[in-house]
Amino acid sequence: MGANDILAELLAVPPERRLGLRALLDALANARRVVLTTHVQADGDAIGSEVAAAAWLRARGTTTTIVNPTAVPDPLRFLLAPDDTVLEWDRDPAACQRALADADFLLVLDVSAPNRLGPVAQALERLPVGVLDHHEPEGPVLEGIGVRDPAAAATGEVVYDLIRCADGPWPERAVVGIYVALVSDTGSFRFTNTTPRAHLVAADLLARGVDPEQVYRHLFGSMPWSRVQLLREALAHLHREEEPLTWIFLPREAIDRARADHADFDGLIDVARSVEGTEVALLIRELPNGRTKISFRSNGPVDVLPLAQQFGGGGHRKAAAAVLDLPPQEAIPRVLDAVRRALHDLGLERRAASDAPVISASR
Repeated sequence: MGANDILAELLAVPPERRLGLRALLDALANARRVVLTTHVQADGDAIGSEVAAAAWLRARGTTTTIVNPTAVPDPLRFLLAPDDTVLEWDRDPAACQRALADADFLLVLDVSAPNRLGPVAQALERLPVGVLDHHEPEGPVLEGIGVRDPAAAATGEVVYDLIRCADGPWPERAVVGIYVALVSDTGSFRFTNTTPRAHLVAADLLARGVDPEQVYRHLFGSMPWSRVQLLREALAHLHREEEPLTWIFLPREAIDRARADHADFDGLIDVARSVEGTEVALLIRELPNGRTKISFRSNGPVDVLPLAQQFGGGGHRKAAAAVLDLPPQEAIPRVLDAVRRALHDLGLERRAASDAPVISASR
């Protein structure tokens, strides 16, 4: 087999996805008004996948409406085109309810857990459902036609396969949306979920007209002042322990001082993750309702998915999250103990030798 044959085989839709994708295509062919949705506090993979699927459906003559439980983050709004109908439950719940009442199909992207759909989940009982996702199953999963494949680098990769199975079309917004999804969930092709196929899909998208410099400028090339302020607070609340564990705790008053919103937290955990000798990094933040959100990241052999699942969350082996119905003073000791046990079980009880002292920068 020559090099071109190997590349063609890698880029082909994986056989294990074809049956589910063709079943979804059949269902979408009979739909006239499709609502697309994703999980609360959507990220680049979620929004990119939604925008891509919506653009492709519109190019096929289907009416589409994006109905999300929470607002599209500002850094991702460049993906939205003038002909996109995007409704956000936390801004206009009545309009969202009307759109769901008028729809004849619900396409759910980047999530398989009903409880992560927020109020949009009410439509699950009435509408036929399609699902495209790449997360590991966590608790009850959505019943629906489609593909859930943790082997995919991003949900955007599965959307790419859907369009390939349909033989196009490839509108510009679909191509850019899938590229943003891949860049977001692979950490700009740095994380271990970056596969040879992910690079090939990205290459195909570049050949179809994606401008990587423009995408970079939108996603990473500018920082609002609120994010700068939040970074300052994060550095002031950084903890580095004897174990290869580094964590940030942001109390409510620090978040309020920074006037930060959800989008400002994107990538913040990398501050802790990049500290020398760190195997596990945590970003812990106090939510307005007194609960505590924990984001987990792994730099090595520690699988953080079971850690998140232990506290009712989910995600991936290297990146996961959970929300605890506990105030930080109760949640933090429990989470730290669980991480320390996981490190101990892998023989990672002490940080690699370094001249830097163990510190706690918390105020």
